[in-house]
Order: sequence, then structure tokens, then C-alpha cells
Amino acid sequence: MRKEDCFYLGKIVRKHSFKGEVVIKLDTDEPELYQNLESVFVALGNNLVPFFIETISLQKGNQLRIRFEDVENEADADAILGVEVYLPLKFLPKLTGNKFYFHEIIDFDIEDVNLGYIGVITGVNDASAQPLFEVNANGTDVFIPMIDHFIKKVDRENNKIIVETPEGLIDLFLNE
Repeated sequence: MRKEDCFYLGKIVRKHSFKGEVVIKLDTDEPELYQNLESVFVALGNNLVPFFIETISLQKGNQLRIRFEDVENEADADAILGVEVYLPLKFLPKLTGNKFYFHEIIDFDIEDVNLGYIGVITGVNDASAQPLFEVNANGTDVFIPMIDHFIKKVDRENNKIIVETPEGLIDLFLNE
């Protein structure tokens, strides 16, 4: 399994017992969706390795307590502490309306209600305080804040996002 075909589920943050149980801190608002997993992919080096689950239980908030097959003691658990855990993209819950996953909108067209076609979304910059659409507008990079009231429609059928940006925002990039 390749990382590109998976999504980040969380990280193994601590051991739970001397019998090899570990706790995964989930990166989700809906941890209950993942309390019946049979397996996960664990990032070991540059590889994603399948780990099969013997027991699993939801802990306080967004944590899963897991006992993996073949992780039988503290030493085995120590070997996987701090590693990232992934699931195939097909396990992501489907989003509707104007909600979307960052990976799903790459290569979508982006249009402004007032300006029309702007360009193609090439990525999402989520390293800043506010995530940004990274847009290629005929060779020029345009960055549009991903603010809910800017996003008017996510049109999955036509691979397009329609936004309404404040006057002058797009011009900052195109009229340099």
C-alpha cells in the first residue's frame, strides 16, 4: 500500500499495558467511526505495513486502545511508539455539500462569482494559520484563503469550486 492511496488516521502515542497494548491518538472529529477496525497500516521506515487488530476500544475522546497481533510485550510496543497510522482512502466517510477533503479537490477548477474562471487547484497549503487553495492561474500562483463564507459551492460533478472573494484579492496576484 502506498501513502498516496491512504489517509493519516493518527499516531501511536503511548503503551497501555505490559502486554503490548498501545494507544493511537486519532486525527478525526468522529473517533467512533474507527472503533471496529480489523487492521491498519503502520508507517515503518518508508513502508506501510499492515497490522491486524486483536482487540480495540475507544478511549477518552479521540483515542483508540489497540492490541495488535504479534505485538505481545512492552518491547514490541516500544518498537512502534511514535509511528503514524494510515487507512486506505476508501475508508474515509463521504463528505457532502461544501465540505471536502484536501486531497479530493486537487485538479479542481476554481471560479469566482464575480471574476469567472481563475485557474486549477494544484494543492492546499495548510501550514499557515488559515489553509489556502494553491491555484495555477495561467502560470501565476494565486493563494485563496479557505474561508467558509468565501466558498459558495463545491461542485463534485464538474470538478469545480465556486468562491466569492473580496474585491481585489485575486488582483493582488494577477496584477503584479
